[in-house]
Amino acid sequence: MDLVRYAERAADLVNADLEPTEAVDAYLADRRWLADQVTDKDARLLRRFQKELRPIFDQRARDAEVVDLLNSLLGKHPVTPYIAGDDADSWHLHVSNKASTVADLLVAEALMGLATLACDLGPGRFGECQASRCDAVFVDTSPNQSRRYCSERCSSRANVAAYRARQKALAREDAD
Repeated sequence: MDLVRYAERAADLVNADLEPTEAVDAYLADRRWLADQVTDKDARLLRRFQKELRPIFDQRARDAEVVDLLNSLLGKHPVTPYIAGDDADSWHLHVSNKASTVADLLVAEALMGLATLACDLGPGRFGECQASRCDAVFVDTSPNQSRRYCSERCSSRANVAAYRARQKALAREDAD
């Protein structure tokens, strides 16, 4: 079980467009076995859960607030893990039981990933992209907790915009 990946998928879930129900299939493109099981109810629950998760990534939230939000969501969406496998060499942990719906599984993965990351690296590892006109969220697993953008694309765009602004200011100074 890769809990960092689950935390990153939680950010992907917040960033995903899940309207209409078929859009959930696109979000689950790398997990076809789940996409084939998605119902309208799963899609509705996931859209609601997206809204519940977003405040965890709010840059203004203090560590204690993030922990309180996670604990509240863990209480609201209990996780039902189980051990799977055939013998001691193949036993592994799943975050939800076999009877779980797709929404239950994705919610459990997201919460366990975020909660574990908050405990291991600190709750300050969740953030919002600092690029203008971008509202995407991300999980910061960098060694020095320095991530500011959701992607290389946003980082490059922001750096180019800052460079052009500096060049424009220099040109104005030279003209004066």
